[in-house]
Amino acid sequence: MNRTKQLIDKLEKTSRLTKEEWIALIQDRNQAAAQYLFERARYWQHKYFGNRIYTRGLIEFTNYCKNDCYYCGIRRSNRQAVRYRLTKEQIMECCGSGYELGFRTFVLQGGEDGWFTQEKLLEIVRAIKKEYPDCALTLSLGERSKESYEELFRAGADRYLLRHETADRQHYRRLHPPELSAENRRQCLWDLKEIGYQTGTGFMVGSPGQTPEHLAEDMLFIRELEPHMAGIGPFVPHHETPFSQEAGGTVELTLFMIGLLRVMLPNLLLPATTALGTIDPQGREKGIQAGANVVMPNLSPTSVRKKYELYDNKICTGDEAAECRNCLSKRMKNIGYELVSDRGDYRGRKKEENHV
Repeated sequence: MNRTKQLIDKLEKTSRLTKEEWIALIQDRNQAAAQYLFERARYWQHKYFGNRIYTRGLIEFTNYCKNDCYYCGIRRSNRQAVRYRLTKEQIMECCGSGYELGFRTFVLQGGEDGWFTQEKLLEIVRAIKKEYPDCALTLSLGERSKESYEELFRAGADRYLLRHETADRQHYRRLHPPELSAENRRQCLWDLKEIGYQTGTGFMVGSPGQTPEHLAEDMLFIRELEPHMAGIGPFVPHHETPFSQEAGGTVELTLFMIGLLRVMLPNLLLPATTALGTIDPQGREKGIQAGANVVMPNLSPTSVRKKYELYDNKICTGDEAAECRNCLSKRMKNIGYELVSDRGDYRGRKKEENHV
């Protein structure tokens, strides 16, 4: 415990560790170290955000995807997937119902679907921002050209989520087909930051072949990028992928990584993911208690939710948006937190030096 506690203290004081220190901290973690880490994570969570948990209204508008990532249930090779696309009118209806429920951030997420041309996406972004000018709009549309990102930003998009998935190039190749590269993924993230988006990245915990060295690389990359958001969740297998028989990620390691992210970059917007809630009925609550401060209830029509199946047994596919939000609000209240309606922007706050 002494060594791991020393490393957690060093991370808290300097917000940096060497690769070797990251590996040691992750490898040698234990229950006592985790409890100490979560105490420190909650200290910074409360210092910057109080007991406020921000909501993001998720709209999964297409499950068509040109990519064939080996872990993903909507990969193009999955012939069993029932495909759908929401119309612009349906997307606007989702925003309308979400707005009435108090959501002030919408997340437009989908596979890399060429049917939604740049022009169609720009039209949707402009319509949402015109109708709901007081709301933040987050896009999660995968890898695009810098020019595309720039146009969408000028049209009104505020934030962009693009999980790097793994920072190790060889591990990236194990998880993705040859036409996708870790280098391009990283370049997209640097482009998004340069353009001015509030930028989010993240990685899977427990993905096939992942080692503590890979997780150390992830933490080093996130420290270098300094994103505004970081979404991490456990790898959950999907039955129609090459990884269907692989073991999933664990709650224990996912929570530990959430705690480390909060201590390293205490002003992060850090979701307790649906995947975490899928593998543990109390997963999202545990994520909040480990340092997370965002939840993302689903605003998609219930008729399509089951079809956006990135992994097996995804929760909340049958709940109406109001049910989902009310349920989450009660869950957060039960552990001493409050679900809030404001946009919850990243404010660029910096951690003061020598604060331990």
